[in-house]
Amino acid sequence: MARDRPERPEAPPLRLFAAVDIPPKVQDAVDRIVAPWKERFPDARWVKPENRHVTVKFLGRTSPGLVERVHGACRAAADRIRPFRVRADGMGVFPSPGRARVLWVGLRDREGGFRALAAALDRELERDFPPEKRAFTAHLTVARFNPPQRLTEHAEAMAEVRVEAEPFRVTSLTLYRSHLSPKGARYEPLERFALRG
Repeated sequence: MARDRPERPEAPPLRLFAAVDIPPKVQDAVDRIVAPWKERFPDARWVKPENRHVTVKFLGRTSPGLVERVHGACRAAADRIRPFRVRADGMGVFPSPGRARVLWVGLRDREGGFRALAAALDRELERDFPPEKRAFTAHLTVARFNPPQRLTEHAEAMAEVRVEAEPFRVTSLTLYRSHLSPKGARYEPLERFALRG
């Protein structure tokens, strides 16, 4: 008779999110408009260009047992959405200029592709992850403030910012794993899913 074996400890959870990558030319244009703001906000934590992306769904700590299902959900959502065109434009803060935590560059999405993709992901993942309660706003996070900052005097100038970059086509969704360390976050692409629609 076989001896009882100790149960294997469950693998630690993975920090996951689904996002859309930004073309290098657009990242370069964002760098140009962000540069002068770095002098205005020296205490901000600026996001490295390689870590900038449009987060479509943040999953957070995810049990290893759910990872295969998450891959399937991302694939199913991407299959529903046709490629679409967007343009980087404008600058703003979340949640408000009076208590800014995040500085962002916006994305003009006239076709509604990002909203459709976010909604499709919510539907595919609702069994294991709660749907987002807030309306989806496509953006690139370029800096974070901790503690929050009062930036009301900069709100008008931010609203006038224009990004000199051509529109680009969104053709895929990427599932990322986030690795946190004292040196900052590192994002590992796990799989890319082509939009088909």
